[in-house]
Amino acid sequence: MEEQGLIFITGGARSGKSTFAEGYAASLAEKMDGNLHYIATSKPTDREMKERIARHQRQRQESGLHWKTTECPVDLHTMVDVLQQHDIVLLDCLTVLLTNELFREGFSENSLKQADDQETVMQTIWQGMEAIRTHAKTLLIVSNEVLHEPMLDSALVHVYCRLLGKLHQQIVEDATEAYLVETGVPIAMKGANVR
Repeated sequence: MEEQGLIFITGGARSGKSTFAEGYAASLAEKMDGNLHYIATSKPTDREMKERIARHQRQRQESGLHWKTTECPVDLHTMVDVLQQHDIVLLDCLTVLLTNELFREGFSENSLKQADDQETVMQTIWQGMEAIRTHAKTLLIVSNEVLHEPMLDSALVHVYCRLLGKLHQQIVEDATEAYLVETGVPIAMKGANVR
């Protein structure tokens, strides 16, 4: 079987990473004659988040491309039933997915201090991404670069940052390409040059 592509895209808040990722996914779909699939991990919890979700939906609609959007805030592995081998899948975003998995029913701040529960969260996310990779042509993962900011003096924040850092490293190790987006400019960190 042909190796499935994995592309990692990160950047700070409002850096333009989602716009870059959507454009890149669209160009891959055109080259490979694949379908575009968008996995949205955000939940519309407040007015700002609702506005951001609406803006991203509008951008995809105005692109003239056919995006199939699925909301999947947890349990990525459930996506395999709707994917096909030629799909180009955009997961936006990993940082929100990690938050959702950390605060899902059954976990508490005390339990997340336990290494076993942290490993469960890591494995749930990693296995979900691997399942998508085996059922699609290419997976693009968008994440936020939050590890350069000062951390609150909170055990839970430290757990979150440690898990996010591990996920970033593991994804980039497997990725064919990795990009850092700053002020709308994608910088190739691994693999092919920016297209």
